[in-house]
Amino acid sequence: MTSEHHGRRISVNLPWNPDVVDTFLTRARLADEIGVDTISVLEGYGHDAFTGMALLAHQTSKVRIASAIVNVFSRTPATLAQSFGTVDQLSGGRVVIGLGASAPGAIERFHGVKFERPFARIREAVELIRLYWSRERFSYDGPTIHVERALVSGMIPGQPTAQIHLAALHPTSVRLTAELADGWMPTWIPNDRIGEEIAQVKRWSEAAGRAADAVEVRAPGTAAVLLDGARQDQADRNFAQGLAFFAVRNGPGYFHQFERQGFADEVAAMRQAWSDGGAGAATEIAMEIAPRFSCRAPVAEVAAHLDQQSAAGVDLHQVSVETDDDQQWADALAELVNGVG
Repeated sequence: MTSEHHGRRISVNLPWNPDVVDTFLTRARLADEIGVDTISVLEGYGHDAFTGMALLAHQTSKVRIASAIVNVFSRTPATLAQSFGTVDQLSGGRVVIGLGASAPGAIERFHGVKFERPFARIREAVELIRLYWSRERFSYDGPTIHVERALVSGMIPGQPTAQIHLAALHPTSVRLTAELADGWMPTWIPNDRIGEEIAQVKRWSEAAGRAADAVEVRAPGTAAVLLDGARQDQADRNFAQGLAFFAVRNGPGYFHQFERQGFADEVAAMRQAWSDGGAGAATEIAMEIAPRFSCRAPVAEVAAHLDQQSAAGVDLHQVSVETDDDQQWADALAELVNGVG
């Protein structure tokens, strides 16, 4: 079962925290009603994703329910298959399995697991989740995991095959995504380069004997709808602050991603500024390149941005709406879903 699509395919992140469960479920039900394609639940080192996903599965009927992302180090592939399969069964087949390697900081300093062989771990997770999902006995001999005559899982997923989307930055993992996965979740790619990157994924999919459009592509950034123009400057600064953090402090994977996208000089300057003057100094430099990534604007401008993304090959648009009012939030999303703009 998949959600009903109208104009644009929209994905939203809903912050999962038991303290705000009422807002979480209210917005989920509104998103379900207006035809939002996908609700994503984040997991870092706060609340686990699966509890929130299970609540969404029980409280909605059409919208896809995705993790964005769950890492492949802290749970075995069997546990991942159990957890996703259970939520898929509960939802009637609406789960999107969003996986990634995460980053050394979260894996080593929270989970206490060595961040090593990430490409092998991702491949094993994809292959083994699909094997467990099939509910057939199998044997598997991988680079880090060996399973002999696996026990058949008791969970009965709603979808016949697991829908697995990968968060991938490095060309090796992007190519792995093109060869194995059902979806790609890129990040930190400037607006004017996403078409080029998607074209490469399509070529790699074809080289692997798959259809060019075998991989669903999510937008590389979240387009933010600003209902109050007075919040523009603060929204831009908040975004730049996040960009600076990822480029300088969130591990070498993100640093190299910005280098690959043509921002080596700017990142070097940000690193120096952070060292000399802290996060604020790095944010000032990030402000110069931030407009090239995603969009923060009124709803009509965001609609135009999403249509440009579609023309570049994006299938699923990431959107947020800057408001505490649930109905205003839903109304702005409904405009985008229904093709207004």
